[in-house]
Amino acid sequence: MSASLPSEGIEHAPTYAAVTQAICDIPLRRRFGQGWRAGFAVALLLALLLMFGIGWLLVRGVGIWGLNIPVAWAFAIADYVWWIAIGMGGTFISAALLLVRQEWRSSLNRYAETMTVFAVSVSGLFPILHLGRPWFFYWLFPYPDIMNVWPQWRSSLEWDFFAILAYLIVSILYWYIGMIPDFASLRDRAASRTRARVYGFLALGWRGEARHWQRFEKLSLILAGLAVPLVFSVHSMVALDFSEGLVPGWHSTIFPPFFVAGALFSGFAMVLALGIPMRRYLRLEAFITSRHLENMAKMMLATGLVVDYSYCSEIFTAFYSMDRYELAMTLNRMGGAYAWVFWGTILCNVLQIQLLWLARIRRSPAVLFIISVGVLIGMWLERFMLIVTSLYRDYVPSSWGMFYPTVWDIAFLAGSVGLFFVLFLTFVRVGPVISMFELRRAVCSPAEAAQREPQPS
Repeated sequence: MSASLPSEGIEHAPTYAAVTQAICDIPLRRRFGQGWRAGFAVALLLALLLMFGIGWLLVRGVGIWGLNIPVAWAFAIADYVWWIAIGMGGTFISAALLLVRQEWRSSLNRYAETMTVFAVSVSGLFPILHLGRPWFFYWLFPYPDIMNVWPQWRSSLEWDFFAILAYLIVSILYWYIGMIPDFASLRDRAASRTRARVYGFLALGWRGEARHWQRFEKLSLILAGLAVPLVFSVHSMVALDFSEGLVPGWHSTIFPPFFVAGALFSGFAMVLALGIPMRRYLRLEAFITSRHLENMAKMMLATGLVVDYSYCSEIFTAFYSMDRYELAMTLNRMGGAYAWVFWGTILCNVLQIQLLWLARIRRSPAVLFIISVGVLIGMWLERFMLIVTSLYRDYVPSSWGMFYPTVWDIAFLAGSVGLFFVLFLTFVRVGPVISMFELRRAVCSPAEAAQREPQPS
């Protein structure tokens, strides 16, 4: 990585001090201009719209959405699957690449972990709001009570509750533990006493001693070892929400690996969609280089091809089996009332990502940004297609019915995006957006690295 990192006036490779100063200056000394304020204002307005929508839903119930029979699942569950999938890519970049010792992750892992925590937090709202009586969401948890009422363990909502809870806890721990050395760097360079105290509290007394680093490395590896299996288990659990149902388009054994690949696909797209404008606005081109963008584009292409194979497998299975219901559902997706959703998914998730075979495209930040945003749109359309087109025409024609989203469906989707960006932009303003201690190891000169390493006694 050091070979591809611009020195920007520093001979051969940046020093420890130069890397630390460049990252610390972002939350401590940089003046965020009108661009950041405008983005934060828009995100805050959307987040307030979500809060108002949640209040209105508590008053009026889920009838404010376009839900009906047979389409009892729609936007809320599509939003839930979309957001929790986005969080998977951040964990994979950080934890899996740590376990295989890929140093290029050091410029991406911090904001990818941040994306994970905030995306999973937003996703957890939708299953609760979809309960109908969300104030009783704690009934999902097995707690002792005098009525001896226990959760319904066969319910997919019960699976989701524990899957999200486990993943969120491990993600927050992994994210926070990794920031402790960087909080100490911010503490030591903070100009005001208040900031120094806040960062000092978050640093938990870190002094960079050998025993601190030893325990830190062990804990990081343990949490990474827990996080990687959770990426596969959590989204496989989400897939079982669908594949356990005897509904054409859902009852498929390919769903768990298909959902995992789709989660990584959309997660990598979000990492690019966030990283490309951030590196330009914060002038981080020296740290998030074209090599990082190209590697992420390759990973997005690889997972996208797995998703494309899954689409082909579904269509092939429907025609090969000649099951009349599966075949009717597949043909209806292609030419029915929601055909625009199907072809929009194909355009975004199949056709446009083939551009990533070209090295010029992979090295163009503007084109990569457009493709990654298109993938995010396509993956949401895929979830909408998967849910609605499998429900609105069931086995019995007398039960068929169209789904029409209401303004509140749109408001909850837009508001969830706003809430995510409020959290992310706030973190960019006050936190270490890049892992300083990992970046120092990756890009410092060999001579300085040798001096910094503890010598054997």
